[in-house]
Amino acid sequence: MTVLRVKNPEEMANRNTFRIKPTKRPVRHFSESFRQSKVREIERNLTTVRMVSKEYEVSVTAVYKWLYKYSAFRSREIRQIIEPMSDAQKVKELRKKIQELEQLVGQKQIQLEFKEKMIELAEQMYRIDIKKKFGSQPSSGSGSTDKNTNGQ
Repeated sequence: MTVLRVKNPEEMANRNTFRIKPTKRPVRHFSESFRQSKVREIERNLTTVRMVSKEYEVSVTAVYKWLYKYSAFRSREIRQIIEPMSDAQKVKELRKKIQELEQLVGQKQIQLEFKEKMIELAEQMYRIDIKKKFGSQPSSGSGSTDKNTNGQ
């Protein structure tokens, strides 16, 4: 077993070496009209407290303070559920789903065109009709015989 010895203990890694220094956010002030508009959006369930917090890089606590100060429901003493799934979130998820479905349709269209081209090339190469034609009579094939149908 090999043991490494450090000559100078100051060279060893310690917690302070790997500590991430927090960056200071610039101090910003939002106008009252801006705060009131965001409170109205939250009240109408167009957005959520968390979404406002993330979008404008403001603490969740600050947004709740805006709600307490500017909410129309507070003055009427109506209790509101603040964090339902907002319309904005629903729209975002639906747009994502639409994008996924459009991508899937595009992939299926490419596959269909590829298969049609392969059938077309095979028909040209082998000089036979591979593609099923609607309205045509089915081939007679081996058919059934009296021997097979009578059980003899």
